Amino acid sequence: MRWSGQQLNGEKVNALPGLARLNNLVRTTTTPEFDGVTFYEVLAKTALNRVPGQSKMPFGWTINPMRGCLHRCTYCFARPTHNYLDLDAGADFDTQIIVKVNVADILSKELSKPTWTRAPVALGTNTDPYQRAEGRYRLMPGIIAALADSGTPLSILTKGTLLRRDIPLLVEAREHVPVDVAMSIAIYDDELQQSIEPGTPTAKARLATVKAVRDAGLECAVFLMPVLPYLTDTREHLDEAFRQIRDSGATSVVYSALHLRPGVKEWFMLWLEREHPELVDRYAEMYSRGAYAPSEYRSWLAERVKPMIRHYRLLRGQEDAATGGIRSSALGRGNSGSTRALSSLIAEELQPSAAAARMSQPTLF
Repeated sequence: MRWSGQQLNGEKVNALPGLARLNNLVRTTTTPEFDGVTFYEVLAKTALNRVPGQSKMPFGWTINPMRGCLHRCTYCFARPTHNYLDLDAGADFDTQIIVKVNVADILSKELSKPTWTRAPVALGTNTDPYQRAEGRYRLMPGIIAALADSGTPLSILTKGTLLRRDIPLLVEAREHVPVDVAMSIAIYDDELQQSIEPGTPTAKARLATVKAVRDAGLECAVFLMPVLPYLTDTREHLDEAFRQIRDSGATSVVYSALHLRPGVKEWFMLWLEREHPELVDRYAEMYSRGAYAPSEYRSWLAERVKPMIRHYRLLRGQEDAATGGIRSSALGRGNSGSTRALSSLIAEELQPSAAAARMSQPTLF
């Protein structure tokens, strides 16, 4: 037994009606290591997702190895994606995790098509590819290797310190393609951080990961997102945030105010009523006209933040308008792909025998 006490079920089609309709559910599992969480292994039909653009770029490309997220961020904008699977955007999003066990193999096939243009691909723009279960599933090394092998630029946005495992692979990938990395660290008050995003590593651990990325010679942005009105927008909190970001060696910072889409807003407001009832009316008023904070608040926030960015000599990073991740450094320049020989770690991840072994024995984790 790989995990003592795990429970498998490959025939219970009623367990997840939305996935059962897709006819690609392999099996389900629960394990004491992830108390209260159910994992659903599926065989993905596609790996690359085309995202409509909202700027000069007509669209972007993303990969989501999993759906649902163990980070349990109360404000996560991706929560409503679970509704498609007949699951709710609240507790189900945190505890019912869909894992695309064949994602790297499907991706390799898609990248080998003559029609693939080697456009930049973003990871971590929907649910986090380095959430804790990645330590067992190990999907990201195959994805990174496939992208680098095909000459496709990649970017990663994560809250997961497990990223450190793959730093050597990312360093090798950068020899072949542009690689952009960003760490999401929104809250620098430990008590508040554990309350609102209880499944995430601490800010200190994530900042240490930023430093590890920088020590390896890669650039790393920090996403100070979202800034929470009346909670993390004080001068004291923001000043401490930028100081710590600077000390981590981060190369740039991206910030924006909280936005609450339908499905997310209801879940966030439940948390607010429980933890900060004194702010319920303020938030109800602020977000009564839509998902985004009012323009006057955003202007106020910019006036507070911009001097701090200059004071700490940080660069203002760029968010990709299509994917929501860090803007790829490959955009705006030609990308003909790499002609250099594959490095050892990438070649190891691409070994057909290893991929075949994973598919012939789809043992969970």
